[in-house]
Amino acid sequence: MITRREMLQVGAATAALVAGAGGFTRALAQQQLTESDLLKFDALGNVTLLHVADIHGQLMPVYFREPSVNLGVGEAKGQPPHLTGGDFLKRFGIPTKSAAAYAMTSEDFVALAKSYGRIGGLDRLATVVKRVRSERGDKMLFLDGGDTWQGSLGSNASRGQDMVDCMTLLKPDAMTGHWEFTYGEARVKELIKGLGFPFLALNIRDTEWNEPAFEPMKMFEKGGVKIAVLGQAFPYTPVANPRWLMPKWSFGIREEDVRANVEKARKDGAQLVVLLSHNGFDVDRKLAARVLGIDVILTSHTHDALPEAVKVGNTLLIASGSHGKFVSRLDLDVQNGVVKGFRYKLIPLFADAIKPDAEMTAAITKARAPYAKELARVVGRSDSTLYRRGNFNGTFDDLICAALLKERDAEIVLSPGFRWGTSVLPGAPITMEDIHNATAITYPQVYRLPMTGERLKDILEDVADNLFNPDPYYQQGGDMVRCGGLGYAIDVTKPIGNRISAMTHLKTGKPIEPAKEYTVAGWASVNEGTQGPPVWELVERYVAAEKSVRVIPNTSVKISGV
Repeated sequence: MITRREMLQVGAATAALVAGAGGFTRALAQQQLTESDLLKFDALGNVTLLHVADIHGQLMPVYFREPSVNLGVGEAKGQPPHLTGGDFLKRFGIPTKSAAAYAMTSEDFVALAKSYGRIGGLDRLATVVKRVRSERGDKMLFLDGGDTWQGSLGSNASRGQDMVDCMTLLKPDAMTGHWEFTYGEARVKELIKGLGFPFLALNIRDTEWNEPAFEPMKMFEKGGVKIAVLGQAFPYTPVANPRWLMPKWSFGIREEDVRANVEKARKDGAQLVVLLSHNGFDVDRKLAARVLGIDVILTSHTHDALPEAVKVGNTLLIASGSHGKFVSRLDLDVQNGVVKGFRYKLIPLFADAIKPDAEMTAAITKARAPYAKELARVVGRSDSTLYRRGNFNGTFDDLICAALLKERDAEIVLSPGFRWGTSVLPGAPITMEDIHNATAITYPQVYRLPMTGERLKDILEDVADNLFNPDPYYQQGGDMVRCGGLGYAIDVTKPIGNRISAMTHLKTGKPIEPAKEYTVAGWASVNEGTQGPPVWELVERYVAAEKSVRVIPNTSVKISGV
C-alpha cells in the first residue's frame, strides 16, 4: 500500500544512521529528510482531498509527544488508533528510531526530537497546500476539521482572530468546529462572516426554532466530480464545554440527520459524499457502519494520526493528527458515483525539511507581534519532558496539579484531561507560550471549594465512562481527569459506578472517606460564574518559584482490565 511504502522510504533513509549510535545531529537529520521525500506522491484519479484538523491555535512548528497510553474498549480494543509505541510501529511497519516513528509515536521522543526538530507550522502547511493545488488544480478540495481557533496565548487574546487571518490565506473549501464555540455565539458568528468559506455543522440546531443553526453541507465540482461535503461538529460541545457560552444551540450525533443529508446529497447528484467530522475516531467508525452512502469520513477530535486509511464497509476513515503536525492527502478515482481506487499519505510537516511559505510567514509574524514579548518570556526551566497526551497522566498536567496544590493551598486537585497542549524538552526553558499552550481557554478560573469523597468518586466515574464506555456514541473523546494529591485504581472493563476503587489521600496515605469533605482546587469548570485566578497565572507563579522543574513519574493511578 502506498502509505506504508512511502512511510518506510522516509523511515529507512534515517533509521540506519541512528541504530546503535544513540542519536545523530540535527544537520544529518535535515540532510537525509527532504521536502521532496515528504511530498512525493503518485497521483491517482480525479479528486484530491487535503485534510488538517485539531491545530489548536498553533501557528508555529511545535514539539508534540504522541501518547504512550491510548486504550480502546469494546470492539475498538487493540485496533487503530488504540495502538501506541512499539505496537503502533509493528502494525504499520515503521522502523524504530525513524522520522515516521518520531512523528507518530512517543518512542525515543527526546532523542529523536533533538535530531528531527519541530514539526508543523502554518507556513510549512502553506507550502504543501500550494504545491498540491498547483499540481492537481481543480481536482483538489482542502478541508479543515476544526479545533483550529483555540489553544494558544494569541488565539485566546485575539479570540480566534489570529488563526482566522492566517487560515484564510490557505483558502480552505470548508471547515467544522468544536472549541471554536467556546468563544461564544456572537464571536463565532462574527468570525464566520470573515472566513470566505463555509462553516458546516449539520448537527447543530437553533433551540428556539429547532432549525439548523449552520449550513449542513456544501456541493463542489472537482475534477468533473460532483462532491457533497457534510459538516459534523463535536456532538457533546455543551457537555464537555460550558453550555452558557452557547445557550441557543443544541448539539448531538444526530445519526438520522446525517443519513438524511447523505440521501439528499445523492438525490441532488453527488457522486462523492465526504463527512467532515469532529465526532472522534471511534464514533465515526460506528457511524460509518450504520449510515450507508458516505465515501470518506475525515475524522478529528481525538487527535489520532494514522498512516493508513481505515475502511469500514465502503467508507474510508482518515485521521490527520493534531497541532499542525500533519496534513493528509487522499487521491480518489471516482467513476459514475463509485470510488474505484484510492491512494493515501499522512504527510508529517518536518519544519527543518519543508521550506516555509513567505506569504504565510509574514502573516504569522504579524499575528504574533502584539504578544511576541509575552510569548518569549522565560519563567523557568524544565528538567523533565513536559507533555500532556495519555489516557491517565501527562507530566505537564502533573506540573499544573502541583502548582494548584501549592498556590491554592488545596488537599486535592482536579485538572481536565484535555488532549491539546504542546511539549517541552528537558533542559529547555519554560516560556509563557508553553504555559498558555497547555491552559489557554476562555473559562480558566481556578476554583477552591469543599468536596466530599463521594462527590470525588462520582466525578472520576463520570469521566471514566466518557472515555471507556464500550458504546462509542457515549464517549466524549478526552482523556481521564488528572488528579493531584489523590490516587486511585481503575478497572476499565467495569460499568459506570464500579470502575474506580482504592481512592487514597496521597499526603496522609489514608483512604478517601465518602462522607468527609476535602479542600479541592481545579480549573475549566463548566459552571457559569466560577470565581478564581486564571490557571496560567498560578502555573507561572509556581514555575518561577521553583526555577527548575522536575516531574517525577506518576504512579498514583493503578490500571487493570487492560
